[in-house]
Amino acid sequence: MNSPAQACPLCSGTGWKPVEQEGVRRVVRCECRLETALERRLAVARIPPRYAQCSFDNFQTGTPQSNPAFSDSLREAYFLAKRFAEEHPVHADFGLLFMGPCGAGKTHLAVAILRGLVEKGADCLFYDFRELLKSIQASYNPVSQTTEMQVLTPVLEAEVLLLDDLGASKPSTWVLDTVGHIINSRYNDKRVTLITTNYLDAPAQAGPVRDDTLADRIGERMRSRLYEMCRVVRLEAEDFRRRVKQAQYHFS
Repeated sequence: MNSPAQACPLCSGTGWKPVEQEGVRRVVRCECRLETALERRLAVARIPPRYAQCSFDNFQTGTPQSNPAFSDSLREAYFLAKRFAEEHPVHADFGLLFMGPCGAGKTHLAVAILRGLVEKGADCLFYDFRELLKSIQASYNPVSQTTEMQVLTPVLEAEVLLLDDLGASKPSTWVLDTVGHIINSRYNDKRVTLITTNYLDAPAQAGPVRDDTLADRIGERMRSRLYEMCRVVRLEAEDFRRRVKQAQYHFS
């Protein structure tokens, strides 16, 4: 089977196409090779299939200009995330921490940023927090083909890391130590970290039984570190999955 480059009518499989600029003929990299390189970088980024199509264009089924249902919170989060992606690496000295209830669109916006940065050539990586912990724990198995550092090295060294659903696992001593190692290492190396979490900085409800805060889930020290590493982006919205997605499921 022919590869995309071999079948390409622009470059005849060479990866370089002739162009004329200001009367001078030269060759430039063909789009077929650029698309292939982008596909490879997206694969390396590990964006789950569920979020593979997330972009700024389809956030909440439209843009703030076309969707009057956007809350002020979503509008601000949308524009801040889009600007962050467009201006990278101007703001490569801090990341973003998306906080809000389930289904508000945190992961969608974070992945939209990640895709935008991958398209710019940045080395990016997506990891679900619970999946990462399970991968590390699996490396302790004597029959495992991977070591803890083989799992952690890409996480620690990625130019941009998206850590999804931070705080989702119960805060055992091991979990807190692991979170601390990842956050401190990336902080010390000045690497950009994007984070989403359902846990807020204040309890969502008052009374004798209250919801956990982010500090409850990752420790006060690490929450303080995140204040230095990330700008907080708060999303206040009803669950998009319940409001819109459920209405799309129907039987004929």
